[in-house]
Amino acid sequence: MSVTNSPTIPESSTSVRPAARATARAAGLAAAALLLCAVLALSIGFGARALSFTEVWQGLTDPAAPTWTVVHEMRLPRTLLGLLVGTALGLAGAVMQALTRNPLADPGLLGINAGASAAVATAAGLLGVTAFDGYVWFALAGAAVVAVLVYAVGGGRGATPARLALAGSALNATLYSFVSAVMLLDAASLERMRFWTVGSLASAQRGTVLAVLPFVATGLLLALALARPLNALALGDDSARALGARPAATRAAAILAVTLLCGAATAACGPIVFVGLMVPHLVRALTGPDLRWLFPYCAVLAPVLLLGADVLGRLLGRPGELQVGIVTAVAGGPLFLYVARRGRARA
Repeated sequence: MSVTNSPTIPESSTSVRPAARATARAAGLAAAALLLCAVLALSIGFGARALSFTEVWQGLTDPAAPTWTVVHEMRLPRTLLGLLVGTALGLAGAVMQALTRNPLADPGLLGINAGASAAVATAAGLLGVTAFDGYVWFALAGAAVVAVLVYAVGGGRGATPARLALAGSALNATLYSFVSAVMLLDAASLERMRFWTVGSLASAQRGTVLAVLPFVATGLLLALALARPLNALALGDDSARALGARPAATRAAAILAVTLLCGAATAACGPIVFVGLMVPHLVRALTGPDLRWLFPYCAVLAPVLLLGADVLGRLLGRPGELQVGIVTAVAGGPLFLYVARRGRARA
């Protein structure tokens, strides 16, 4: 009587691989956080005059140090504002791409930044509002209106990437034409907004950082809470309802998160394009499509990109500087063409 030896069944890889994958992603997120700390240090150290590590440390900790004023009044507010704005734009782009299922979705490309810019131009040029505390509410309102318009004109729940891109491009062109008209008709508005319209961190102040923080923090927490519902929504409305998600409420909350993030970022330093497009694409290669990991990675790596572009602009433009919006536009243009061509090839 022969006994057939059944093959030894290895320990289930379905329980091992997800754990190993989660460990690798957590390690990658920790490495990204260390990279962010390094870029923060570079942003404080580099400027019109480079500061050594010792000078930076003394400027941060010793009020009697000669670099105290430079660090606390100029470098530190600029760095913290870049951190907040980068986080806001990266997360907003990731949320928009998940919500619209459009790999080209970006606050700049779909007109959200343009809506905030048009509202700020109206407040500054026509209503005489000059303080950030005043026109941030205009920026939030403009971003919200354009977000809803793009989604509605693009077809709502039946929107396609092409229709959303066309609707956003049309609104983008119209609104930026309005901004240009307001600036050209009023010399004072032109002087106040000429650097703001290209996207700049140069005018960062401590008060601006404190004013932006609540909006970005609220949008950040809301976006992270939406990761699981948006994961379910990617399977379709019926499947999402079966998994306990509420599609309508999820979409409304996502639009609110994008409005808070984009409105505050644009009001603080002007429209900065391509950060929300580039970062999710770069991160998706590390995390895959799972938004529970994609969103935290974007929140950490987007300010790395923005502050790195700001430092590069300061180095390339010495003794002046290139505005960060110009640097991100130059870097993001080729990536946009690459993503568009890849999408056409897949189609």
